[in-house]
Amino acid sequence: MKQQALVAEQFGNTAVAYLTSAVHAGGADLEAVKAVVQRYKTPAVLDLGCGAGHISFSAAPFSASVTAYDLSEQMLAVVAESAKQRNLENIHVRQGPAEKLPFPDASFDMVVTRFSAHHWEDVPAALKEIHRVLHPDGVAIVIDIIAPENPLHDTTLQAVELLRDASHVRDYRVSEWAAMFDAAGLSHQQIDAWQLKMVFEEWVARMRTPTDRVIAIRSLLDTAPEETRRYFSVENDHSFFIDAAFFEARKAGH
Repeated sequence: MKQQALVAEQFGNTAVAYLTSAVHAGGADLEAVKAVVQRYKTPAVLDLGCGAGHISFSAAPFSASVTAYDLSEQMLAVVAESAKQRNLENIHVRQGPAEKLPFPDASFDMVVTRFSAHHWEDVPAALKEIHRVLHPDGVAIVIDIIAPENPLHDTTLQAVELLRDASHVRDYRVSEWAAMFDAAGLSHQQIDAWQLKMVFEEWVARMRTPTDRVIAIRSLLDTAPEETRRYFSVENDHSFFIDAAFFEARKAGH
């Protein structure tokens, strides 16, 4: 199965779980996105890799229009139904990949992606598409899990992520994000960084991780080097902490 089909299938099967997930449904980063939206007068917003639509729901009250865009048709169905229940009539759903956006140049005042980019097959290509569809005075916001710069810790993170979710590609380091933003012609700054607690049983249940892979993740965390276990603050029940970051980016020169 190709990567994009794998992502669509994996998240189609878990759409409702992501709508109610505490990690995704709340957080100071959602409030920060609202604040950026309100810098503009009724902007056109693209929620790229929208998942269950939490960015869309946060931005819609302050926006002229919000396009919720995702690979998974089941996720988009959840977004459409939830938007209807919330009386958010300016949210429109559209299906497709991040690397090939079906929108004209300079279509959006804001492009926001939250906890999605680690599933993209080609992040540099997606960032170039963000640059293309962004208005010259617009802003892109990228929120995602961040890999440690230390290769030992990085390898452990990618391993447990892939065991949990076969559609995982990579959590990128801050240094990698900087290089990819630059290559796409986007000037950027890191606005915030924080830690997220992954409550183990909830984390694997949300993705419906098979039992054999859950056992493998536990074993990997149990046998990881002491400094890696300490970095991720691994707890007795295998819950652990990961880093997240909030970037703002604009077209270089604007």
